[in-house]
Amino acid sequence: MEGMYLKRKIYHYLLEWKDDYRRSTLEINGARQTGKTYIINKFADENFKHKIYINLFDFSGKQFMACYQKATQWEPKSRRLENPLDEAIRLYEPSFQDSPDTVVIIDEIQESSEIYNCIREFTRQFRARFIITGSYLGRVLESEFKYASGDITKLRMYTLSFEEFLEALDGELYQNWRNFLLFKPDDDHIQVYEQLKSAYHLYCQIGGYPRVVETYLEKRDSLSAQRELVKIIQIFLEESMRYFKDITDISAFTNIFLSICRILLREKKGLEEGSISEELQNLVTKNYSSNLSKETCNRAISWLYHSGIIGFCGKIIELDVLDFKPGRRCFFMDPGVAAYYLSRTGTTRASIEGMLNENYVFINLLKRQDFPEEIAFEMPAFATYKGGEIDYVVQTMTGQQRYLVEVKSGKGTAATAKKALEAGKADWLLYLKGDTKGGKDGKILTLPLYMLERFSFSAMDFHKNL
Repeated sequence: MEGMYLKRKIYHYLLEWKDDYRRSTLEINGARQTGKTYIINKFADENFKHKIYINLFDFSGKQFMACYQKATQWEPKSRRLENPLDEAIRLYEPSFQDSPDTVVIIDEIQESSEIYNCIREFTRQFRARFIITGSYLGRVLESEFKYASGDITKLRMYTLSFEEFLEALDGELYQNWRNFLLFKPDDDHIQVYEQLKSAYHLYCQIGGYPRVVETYLEKRDSLSAQRELVKIIQIFLEESMRYFKDITDISAFTNIFLSICRILLREKKGLEEGSISEELQNLVTKNYSSNLSKETCNRAISWLYHSGIIGFCGKIIELDVLDFKPGRRCFFMDPGVAAYYLSRTGTTRASIEGMLNENYVFINLLKRQDFPEEIAFEMPAFATYKGGEIDYVVQTMTGQQRYLVEVKSGKGTAATAKKALEAGKADWLLYLKGDTKGGKDGKILTLPLYMLERFSFSAMDFHKNL
């Protein structure tokens, strides 16, 4: 695996940040093992003459903190340093040059509120550029961490998307994926459709953590890849325990994961009154541990969210976008993690496949709400309408186009969505199916699930889909 490079789309946004005349400190957030450290160091090596890398989680961090403490010490009546941060960096790295050709990377920034609170100084007192990152940035919500509004640019790093996975898996197949017309099936390439469907199923089983994907590419064995995924999950759970004083058993997180799966598999119409946190807390204490308090459970759920492991889905009552209920469902932020825990519930293969498809669509919609936002709402949302349910509702930021999105593994008819479309509640109905080559029938669009990342909801780009 040494020397293997997985192309990541975030690299383009890193270049945009470097070239932006409005200088800012860059914060890269995202779950552990999503490839943040690798891509940032690669970007720094390729775009700056000088790089300083500090990891506050390891020995280099201890060394830097010793330099920082020495530079910031002050005795009354002694001379105050004009820029103690500059002195701290020079103590750590004597060759430091404060120039635009220098980048300072501070990894695992959540380990020190003192350093995190220097973001404003990083931005305003240096010509060098600064990048901060961390796997557990949920910790910066604590009171000793100060928010540096206006001095920071944030980018979110996810596990590999299906597009990134496919390009790494098979370059020729990836080019076919890019070249297919979305709603004009190509009967001359039936085999390619089958290959794409197989690649998508593989992606849903092992997910997109770089080390997991690299393991599969090296061994071409999904079990070996899933074994690597389990290691990543276990490390995350063990490291998370460092930040909790009131959770003494690592199984509390596992119980929450399994409870998320069981709530999703119930196929309820969302949560009528309470939040997903309340539903999970009730389920966890009922099935696993009555000693886990509501406060502790809520903190654990919040931790998983801010650590990039889970994401929240809202609910739109009777397709009234003003009647929006946030946090009414919960999904995993990586398909492989979802597949692992769903399989442990003991439910049927068909149910797992259907939920993995919905989870995949959720992740894709959530990404489209990152800046610059393609779609509206503060989180992806499903909807109720006249006693039925619609998998997702999407409204574009430009043109105010509304899509009803139905995710189907088999031959479902989506009766509720069709009824809403006929009633003028939306502009389009988008079917996302596992076994189709796509097509268009009036205002009903049908698309293979594995082509979703090529689809644009934006009205300005809609013609590109056809």
